[in-house]
Amino acid sequence: MDKQQVKAERKTLILSLFAGLCGNATLAVFTSSAVAFSIFPVIAFVMTVYCMYQDYLTRPMAEGTPAIAFALFLVGAFGYSAFLRAQAPDMGSNFLPLMICLALLLWVAYRMGVMKPKSKSQDDA
Repeated sequence: MDKQQVKAERKTLILSLFAGLCGNATLAVFTSSAVAFSIFPVIAFVMTVYCMYQDYLTRPMAEGTPAIAFALFLVGAFGYSAFLRAQAPDMGSNFLPLMICLALLLWVAYRMGVMKPKSKSQDDA
């Protein structure tokens, strides 16, 4: 993806990150005893998925965006899992979710062109 596509798809990518975060929070609310019940993760998850669907209907995704969006969805899900495990150590170690998050974030940064060296025209200016 080049810089123009990244700017155009930023909304989709942020919504996919929130969808992963809220989806895992919704699952944790219903299944984990370490998390107190709240309706807000469910509402946030439904609203995020609805916004993503409406965005999908209005304009098509650029090439490469669905893979990055899915990776950011997983980053949100594993990030919330690591956060929960840091808050409640009796749930287990958060090492694996953190390593998966970091690996996915490095891959997303590489695919979006964040880690590419600057061109000479930008260095001269």
